[in-house]
Order: sequence, then C-alpha cells, then structure tokens
Amino acid sequence: MSISTTCEAPEAGRTQDRPAEAGRQLKDLARRGYWVPPGLLTLLVCLYRITRTGLWRDELATWSAIDRSPGQLYALLHHIDAVSGAYYFLLRGWVALVGSSVLLLRLPSAMAMAGSAVLVALIGRQVFDRRIGLTAGLLFTVIPSVSRYGQEARSYAFAVLAVAAASWALLRALERPRIDLRGAGWWGLYAGSVGCAGLFHLVSLAVLAGHAGIVGHRWWRVRARGPVAGFLLSVPLGLLPLLPLAWIGMHQQGQQLGWLDAPSVQYVGDAFWPGLFGSSWTSITVMALAVLPLAWPRGRRRTLDLYLLALLPVGLVWLVSQGGSHYFLDRYLLFTLPFWVLLAASALAGLRPRAVGLVGLVAVVLLAGPQQIQLRKPDARERFDAARAAAVLAADYRPGDGLAVPRGPYHWFFQVDTALRFYLPPQVAPTDVFRAKSAVQQQGLYSAACSQDRTLACLAAVAPPRIWVVTVADRNDPFAGLSDTEKAALTSQYRVRSVTEVPGMVLTLMER
Repeated sequence: MSISTTCEAPEAGRTQDRPAEAGRQLKDLARRGYWVPPGLLTLLVCLYRITRTGLWRDELATWSAIDRSPGQLYALLHHIDAVSGAYYFLLRGWVALVGSSVLLLRLPSAMAMAGSAVLVALIGRQVFDRRIGLTAGLLFTVIPSVSRYGQEARSYAFAVLAVAAASWALLRALERPRIDLRGAGWWGLYAGSVGCAGLFHLVSLAVLAGHAGIVGHRWWRVRARGPVAGFLLSVPLGLLPLLPLAWIGMHQQGQQLGWLDAPSVQYVGDAFWPGLFGSSWTSITVMALAVLPLAWPRGRRRTLDLYLLALLPVGLVWLVSQGGSHYFLDRYLLFTLPFWVLLAASALAGLRPRAVGLVGLVAVVLLAGPQQIQLRKPDARERFDAARAAAVLAADYRPGDGLAVPRGPYHWFFQVDTALRFYLPPQVAPTDVFRAKSAVQQQGLYSAACSQDRTLACLAAVAPPRIWVVTVADRNDPFAGLSDTEKAALTSQYRVRSVTEVPGMVLTLMER
C-alpha cells in the first residue's frame, strides 16, 4: 500500500498543477497582449452608430474624388487636392473591392484609429511600462475626437496611425547605440512611416520637430553617434518621395486653405484645444493631467520625449501659420493626440493610492460621454438630411425627370448634387437642368452651373416634363440658393405640384 501511495502522489501533484499552469499561461498571455484591448475597444467604439450621421461636405468631396476612373482621379489631383491623393487612391481601391456604403467608406478610418490605439499602448510600454501602456490605450479610446475622425471618410485617422508608428519605431531604434541589422530594420520602419505620414497629411510632418528633439536629447545624454546618423539618414529617405507632392501642394494651397486665417492666441484657447480633443471638458481634464508629471522629479526625464512630441508640432505649425500660409486647425494636428493621452495616462498611473488613478480615468469617460452621444446624432455634422431627401425623390421618380440644385459661391458648402448622387439608387438619375459641366468634366470636386445668359438655353436643351428643385432651406423659401435667372426660368415654364420638407431641405416637384 505504501508503494502504491508513493507512486500515485506525483500524478496527483501533476493534476493539481495543471490549473495553476493554465492560470499562469493565461496571465502571461494577458501580460503580453496588453495592447489588444485598446485596439478592439477603439474599433468597437468607432463602429458604434457609425452610419447614423450622413456624409458631410468633406466626405462628399472624398466621394466625388473616388467615384471616377484612375485617369480622371489623376487629372483631378493635378488641379486640386493633390495632398489627399494617396488617401483617395487607397479608398478608391478599397471601394472597388467591397463597395461604397456609408459604413464601408468610413470603416478604413475606424480600423486606422484602432491601429493607433494599439500603437499608443506600445509607446506607453516603451516609455514607461505595460500598465501605463494599457491605461493610455484605453484613455485614447474614449476621447471624442478619436470617434469623430474614426467615423469619417477622410485621411486624418491614417495620419494619426502613421505618426504613431513613426514615433514608436524611432523609440525602438534609439534603444540601440549602434546601427546593426536589427536597428537598421527599425530605422527602415521609421523612414517608411514618416513617408506615409506625409502622404496622408503633409502637416503631420511637423512631428519631425519633436523627433529631432528626442534624438538630440538622447545624444546629449549618452553621446552615441549611431542614433544621430540613423535619424539623419532615415528622414531624407522618408521625405524624398514626398517632394513632388509638396511642390504641387504649395501651388494648390490657395484653393485648399484660403479659408483659414492666421491663428490668434485666443483661438488656441477657445477653439483649438476643444476641437483637438472633441470636447471642452475632455480637453481641460486631459491637459490638466498631462501637466502633472512635471511635478514629479523621477518622471520628468521619461516624459520629456512625450512633451516634445505633443508640444513642438503645435508650436511650430502655429508659428508658420502667422505668415502668408495658414495650417493651424485642430484636425490637422490630430496626430499629436496620442502623446497628450500618454502624458495623461502617466499622470493617472502616478497618483496614489492607485484607486485615485482609476477614479480619474472614470472621470474622463464620464466627461467625454455627452460629446460621444452628440457626435452620433443625425445632425451632428450637417443640418440637412440628404439621405431622406434622396428617399423622397426616389419614391416618386419618373424616367425623364429633371433636377435643379443650388450652386454659386456656397456650392462647396452644401454639395447637394453630390449628396443626392451618392444616396440615390443607380436607376434613379434625374437630369441636372442647370449644370454646364460635371465635376469630372471640369477636373474638380464640384460641378459648374450654366452662366446667367445661358440659363434658359440650358433648361430648353433638356426640357423635362417634371423638375425636382432640391434646396438647403425651409418651406418658406423653397428656391433658396438658386439664382434669380434660374428662379425666373423655372416659375415661367413650370408650376409647383408638391412641396416636401425633410430635415434641413425642401424638395419642390414642378410640372411643365
């Protein structure tokens, strides 16, 4: 009996060890996968009600650009919006594969923001530890502007992703005082990420000021020449392919940025910071947390890199924008958001007792909540509902119907014709009676109206039995935005059959 007992004991011990071993493996997996929850949670938050708001004017410009052949898109970029060309071609390829619904147009931006959250966690681990990396990634998830631009068919989320990737690669490369084979790989990733950042938004290259500050700081501390050499070689390598784009962009900046003014100090406080974070209260809270590490002597050195990445680009773009060209806009500097979040996360992790840090994270979530709800309302981006208008038109459409929409100085602001074309089914195609050239024909983002002396001739050339007049107005002024000659041509030859009002728009059906 004693022999039997002795032989069975090890087996029993191994059986008892299996749950403990499994627990250790799960714990190790969770420790190594600290970056997974921020990525998944950010994707889920960005996907939440992603289609509830309609496409707004910038997204309609995206649709106008990508809804053409590669040759036509290339011709457009020679005239305007060349700085968005890489994003347009990327999204055009995506749409060719999967389709072009509101969800599918915005999904790449949601995925880019999810990737950015992963990189925020990785940078947090690189600068501090896994716990701060996880905290920063989760904090990044709840910032309203992350959801705002993760639900938008524009390139800003990709610029955030590329800048975060470049910053992480730089920090990894700087770990090695000499450029060996592994270090060369990190420098190669850095150069490629810098190039991608410039392709998706040239203003994001302002982050190079912060990168240069980090490299200089490391050289001052350890006097190693390898990181300096790697930086000086990688930056030109990343920038070289961007030179033609920068040259074309300089000649197009009057069309692209002519509406921006030189930023004042008051604008920075009143509009820039709330816009960067997507909420006034969120910006105040995160900025207050971001300042706390300055009061902790042991944390200053490690947070210096993050302060350089967060502050230097903002200051540089503000200074440059005091001249003849203005680039200072919150969404143009969205790429600095990860570094502000990392600073705030380091402050939360440094609060004692640790429960105070958890309370701080919950406070940020609660303060961001109202704006998260607001930005998902149907009228959060545009006050008119083009999808509802298209549904009304499609329900009573007859082949041969015409269409009249407002153009003129504010055509870019509403883009009614582009919005209707996006939302209408392919078989519903009313003829635009006052359009002289389509956006494709004039190699631009917007169509052109007939000149005033040709208004009657344009209408007579089509002469539809019915015309849908669709304007951004209310029932009191169903012809708002049309020129006097267009109104006179319509009312002299057609009578009003029905007037339908949808949020922010009026559809007036007229018969000959």
